[in-house]
Amino acid sequence: MRDNSAMDERPDIPEGIGPHELRELELMLAGEKPLAMFSDVVPSSFEWPEADFEPHVQAGTFIKREEILRHPDMLFPMRLVYYALPQEAWRIEKLHAINAEIHAGRRKSTNQDEFETGRLLGYSDEQVRVFLHWIRRQAKQGGT
Repeated sequence: MRDNSAMDERPDIPEGIGPHELRELELMLAGEKPLAMFSDVVPSSFEWPEADFEPHVQAGTFIKREEILRHPDMLFPMRLVYYALPQEAWRIEKLHAINAEIHAGRRKSTNQDEFETGRLLGYSDEQVRVFLHWIRRQAKQGGT
């Protein structure tokens, strides 16, 4: 049994915008999620769901890509694992291009990156907008 306690430690997110956490496999098998991404520093603070996804990768149901990114200012490298439905493999390339630029320190993340990431992961435009609005509100509350 996986220990996902670190993945569960997240703020209360408004209803209607997800999240997909801990439901990625279920949603992908149902064809409701085109792409899943897992990321953490190496060594990871949680157990990755690779064992759950692997039989589906072997069967050709999903495509998998794994990358390790190093940022000059980070002590530990970042590991990213992507799973996509075969017809949605292009999403891996687009999302990894965003992640590589940011995690390598070539540029900062933008609202457009966050919007594009949400869309690539299968969230609707409205879900992404609500989430970004919530994030901005949380940042303002934390900064006062």
